[in-house]
Amino acid sequence: MIRILIVEDDRDLNLAMSTFLRRRGYEVSAAHCVPEAWDELAEHRHDLIISDIMMDKVDGFEFARMIRQEDRGIPIIFISARDDIQAKTRGFTEGVDDYMVKPVDFEELDLRINALLRRAGIRQTHRIELSDFVMDEEERAAYLDGQEVKLTSREFDILFKLLSYPRKTFTRAMLMSEFWDLESEATPRTVDVYITRIREKVQAAESFEIVTVHGLGYKGVIR
Repeated sequence: MIRILIVEDDRDLNLAMSTFLRRRGYEVSAAHCVPEAWDELAEHRHDLIISDIMMDKVDGFEFARMIRQEDRGIPIIFISARDDIQAKTRGFTEGVDDYMVKPVDFEELDLRINALLRRAGIRQTHRIELSDFVMDEEERAAYLDGQEVKLTSREFDILFKLLSYPRKTFTRAMLMSEFWDLESEATPRTVDVYITRIREKVQAAESFEIVTVHGLGYKGVIR
């Protein structure tokens, strides 16, 4: 599922946007300041960020600069009461992908989110279809040459994530953060064990492979 981070210090607006986007099928994390946003980014992998500009402690411009130092690809949408060309110019200079002026029309926001996700190559479908392999997220089932592959829930989620972002490397830490609780005793070795199990179950697949990125983690490669 696509996960969006909303960084907005107006709690009512934050809640309204979060509720709207959840109803549209997104998974949403809410933060009311940049330090909270960093905590959310450390805990979960996100696919898109919506951020206000005028916030206490750290403003949106600095936040965007910090994000771009870490991740040049994640789409960022600014929402702001500022409608001046100086703010827009600075926002785009810092690396944001879109800029909306408050009050925000949520339907238009949804359209812009979809456009940015398409451009970023992020899958919004709940189904992955390759030549000999199919995964259906809603059915929670995978099929190889028409025969169901018995995957545990966590194996399914890991494989679906890798194939949803082909050729994108996921570190062991990223996978642990997303698929294991903080209280879990899982280690990087645990991730390796799960990848080994998944590979054994889909070894006959000719349409993709799970590639080890030495020293980092894993990526799904579509053949």
